[in-house]
Amino acid sequence: MASKTDLAIPTPPRTVISVDAMGGDRGPAAVVAGIARSAAKNPDIRFILHGPQDVLERLVAKRKILADRCELRHAEGVVTMDAKPSHVMRHGKGTSMWSAIESVRNGEATVCVSCGNTGALMALSMVRLRKLPGINRPAIACLWPSRNPGGFNVMLDVGADIRADEHDLLQFALMGASYARNGLDLPRPRIGLLNVGTEEHKGRAELKAAHDLIAVAAPANDFEFVGFVEGGDIPSDKVDVIVSDGFTGNVALKTAEGIAKLISELLKEAFKFSPLSRVAAMLAYTSMRRLSKRIDPRQVNGGVFLGLNGTVVKSHGSADATGISAAVKLAFQLSQSGFSERLAARVASATSPLQDGRKIEAKSGNIK
Repeated sequence: MASKTDLAIPTPPRTVISVDAMGGDRGPAAVVAGIARSAAKNPDIRFILHGPQDVLERLVAKRKILADRCELRHAEGVVTMDAKPSHVMRHGKGTSMWSAIESVRNGEATVCVSCGNTGALMALSMVRLRKLPGINRPAIACLWPSRNPGGFNVMLDVGADIRADEHDLLQFALMGASYARNGLDLPRPRIGLLNVGTEEHKGRAELKAAHDLIAVAAPANDFEFVGFVEGGDIPSDKVDVIVSDGFTGNVALKTAEGIAKLISELLKEAFKFSPLSRVAAMLAYTSMRRLSKRIDPRQVNGGVFLGLNGTVVKSHGSADATGISAAVKLAFQLSQSGFSERLAARVASATSPLQDGRKIEAKSGNIK
């Protein structure tokens, strides 16, 4: 069901995704294997793959499914994980990451996917794609396993910038709502502001100010503001989008990933403890497989850079073929929904004092 402020964006017949084949911990072989999986599942995807021509030609030749669906762009340089963003901005023109972003900038592809250095990717994306008018700080949004019917919540910012004032947090709420509509198909998402407690008197001054700004903006922007939420609410069914500054969001994300890994390791140790526990493991195998898939970070791999003139999906640096395929799937869904155009329209309607929801609706249809 579309909301009354959805912008009618025509669905393209196919989606071209620009992929940085280099920079990930597992190398270009994992990237090619991942896009091959996506190609096998979805005939509407095409790829522009960036990296050393000779290396990519050998890898792609082994994947028949990629024949005539993958264009190679030679880029000799690689942005390493320890590269400083400032250095990459000055000297990264010949890298696969720069080339991948450039394809989106030139309109050849709708989304860029990269496993590379997060700081460098954000810096190059801001320089080459530029921020949307009215956006002060871009944000990184991630999907978080939750008790909601769809299985996930959205959280942002999770690391684009450690700072955020009340106006930034309001913009994060608007961008998060748009992402939830287009990525999770939620017509009226519930927004929560992460704090140390749910009481309105708690938290830093900018959080209290942001609380009031988001509450005022909610009715005109078709989302429900549930107020302050705590860390325990992040995976709950109380909220669909959690808004936070990048420092807090990144700490929460890395903590959750560490706990998920710890639980997995402890369960394996417990089931190997004795012959009886091994029998119990066999009996619980199906249920454990279902649980493992539900909490597997590879299945929700991909942080989306929001607030730019183009869509960039950041995959985990350690992603394998399964993780790459998940990131490509997310990129495809956002591209098919016209997410970049919808987000730009949403931000414009909320930041321009001369335009309210009705004027935007009258001029250009509905904004999602």
